This record gives sequence, structure tokens and C-alpha cells, in this order.
Amino acid sequence: MNSGRPETMENLPALYTIFQGEVAMVTDYGAFIKIPGCRKQGLVHRTHMSSCRVDKPSEIVDVGDKVWVKLIGREMKNDRIKVSLSMKVVNQGTGKDLDPNNVIIEQEERRRRSFQDYTGQKITLEAVLNTTCKKCGCKGHFAKDCFMQPGGTKYSLIPDEEEEKEEAKSAEFEKPDPMKNSSRKRKK
Repeated sequence: MNSGRPETMENLPALYTIFQGEVAMVTDYGAFIKIPGCRKQGLVHRTHMSSCRVDKPSEIVDVGDKVWVKLIGREMKNDRIKVSLSMKVVNQGTGKDLDPNNVIIEQEERRRRSFQDYTGQKITLEAVLNTTCKKCGCKGHFAKDCFMQPGGTKYSLIPDEEEEKEEAKSAEFEKPDPMKNSSRKRKK
């Protein structure tokens, strides 16, 4: 493919130029388009084929089809020029630019760049401990983790469901006698 002549970006159309190219090859991830006046091909990724989701690029284009594309990116990577094209920002019937200020392209680029991979970061999970603090007497933490001020208010954790059920059962056995309440008179 390389005829000994180094590839340069000078032969390529300017960034955001619209032109009609021929589909050279269709893959699972997009289609390669021949750039007129240049021996280079550019990739229309399947996300740039249509404003709708495209699962199979072969359902959108076939080899030999003429399509309108907009050059949205060019970069040198490993001594090779990578050319990115988009079909969804160009009217396929007339070749008219549907994104003249390149707003859609910039938003997608920003969204793609803002995604970060958090798999390398460690996550520490802390659980409520079944312990009693020696400093404040509350359950669920150690004295070294206690934030109680000397002489301050004591706070304990919300009781578990099992503890609440046990307290409810013990309260049933200690129900006050209704006769005792009737002997009390209300003051008006």
C-alpha cells in the first residue's frame, strides 16, 4: 500500500471539509471511504453513520456506494495518518452541512474525553462493627474512631431490625394495666 512516499497531511482536505467519497470497505465497526484526490481512506465509525444507533454498518452502506462525509479528525499515530469522517452531520441527499458550527462534533468529543476508567482505583468498604466504644459507650465503632467531645452528647447508631423486634416483644410483656390509667383524672 505504501509506495515509498511518506504520507503527509498536506494531501488531505482541510478539517471540517465536506466531500463525496466511495465506500471502499465495510467492517463491524464502520466503513472506510476513499478520499477523492488522495490515495488515503478515512473511517466513518458506526457511531458517526447515523443519528440513530447502528449495530451493523453493512445495513447502512455497501462497497461502492457514494456517500457524503465531513472530515472531523486527522492525526498522526505510529507514522500513519488516521482520518476520521462523519456521515451523520451531512445530508446524504444534498451534501448540505447539518452541523455548520461543529457543535455536535465538539459535544461528542468532550463527552468521549470526559469518560474516565476507574477500575484501577481501590474501593474501601467499611462495615458497622459489632463493638462498643470504650470512650463513649456507643455501639458500632472503636475508641480511636470516636468523635465524642468530653462531656458532650452521646450518639449511637440506628438499631438493627433484629434489635427493634426484640424491643417490641419486651414492650408487649410490659404493657400497662388499663385500669391504672382510668384512675388518673385529667385536669382541665
